[in-house]
Amino acid sequence: MSSQPIELYSGKYYLTCAFGGVLACGLTHTFVTPLDLVKCRRQVNPTIYKGNFDGWNKIYRAEGFRGLYTGWLPTFVGYSFQGAAKYGFYEIFKKTYSDFAGEENAHKYRTTLYLAASASAEIIADIALCPWEALKVRMQTSTEPFAKGTVEGFNKILKNEGVNGFYKGLTPLWARQVPYTMMKFASFERTVEFIYKTVGRPKEEYNKLEQLGVSFLGGYIAGVFCAIVSHPADTMVSKLNNIKKAEGESTAALSVKILKDLGFLGIWRGLGTRVIMIGTLTALQWLIYDYVKLDPKPWSQVGFKGVRKSGSYLAETQNDIQWILRSHGLEFTDEVDEALETLDSELYFW
Repeated sequence: MSSQPIELYSGKYYLTCAFGGVLACGLTHTFVTPLDLVKCRRQVNPTIYKGNFDGWNKIYRAEGFRGLYTGWLPTFVGYSFQGAAKYGFYEIFKKTYSDFAGEENAHKYRTTLYLAASASAEIIADIALCPWEALKVRMQTSTEPFAKGTVEGFNKILKNEGVNGFYKGLTPLWARQVPYTMMKFASFERTVEFIYKTVGRPKEEYNKLEQLGVSFLGGYIAGVFCAIVSHPADTMVSKLNNIKKAEGESTAALSVKILKDLGFLGIWRGLGTRVIMIGTLTALQWLIYDYVKLDPKPWSQVGFKGVRKSGSYLAETQNDIQWILRSHGLEFTDEVDEALETLDSELYFW
């Protein structure tokens, strides 16, 4: 990667965020395909395996190592698209909503703003993900091999069901992913804040490796909450993409039918596996994304110059400056604290 600083909210900045999303989501979801495979099959058929190890053992004996990664290509393609849209549009919406709310309200209600931005981004991201998720689930849960490969499977759905075959699970996917993403961003921020508060040392006193370790731990804890919030909808996505609708039957009607058949306990089937999977996923995603986004940082250094008071980042209060720094992925230093003592100092970035 280039060592040149990236201008905040520039086209290059958004592309960097999108690229970080591709790596964070595409690679991590592909990595945990064996977990996802067993989870999806148990959601559709609760008696197929006794647990994860039993499932992996049976799949390996029947299909070899390749069988454990059934559906890996649509997983990689779909979640790469989703990651690019999720993280890229999150930054765009965050900037847009901040500008709309105004500087004071954006700072005061920043948690609400982040939740709104993440939800908006996920709605778009799921439109990109849905066709590939439908194909992935079909390949993983069909009793007989659904297709020899991704291209054959894609064409098979398109020929037999049309475009609707790819998008009949979109509403449940939104129900799964939007709360998941909102929880992912909000709980991660609060968890990391709690970790640093508990250890009693500010973030800037740790080296980069230690900071990334906190990101991983915070991400894993956040992932547990994400899995619980989104699991019922995840079960519905697996079932909807594995059951063919009757002639004239709507997706809503089929969903109601599935819910009645599953019952309350049924919609939570496979939660233990998914907690492990989503915890690992979320931890790795924040680890990768933080590394890509912050190295190089959107702004490489911070300083003060006592030139004029007209700038938009006039150093009037420590809290405002602290918020500005953190929104750029930076933290206070002793030099910054000392510079704040002069009220005619203006914050600038280069």
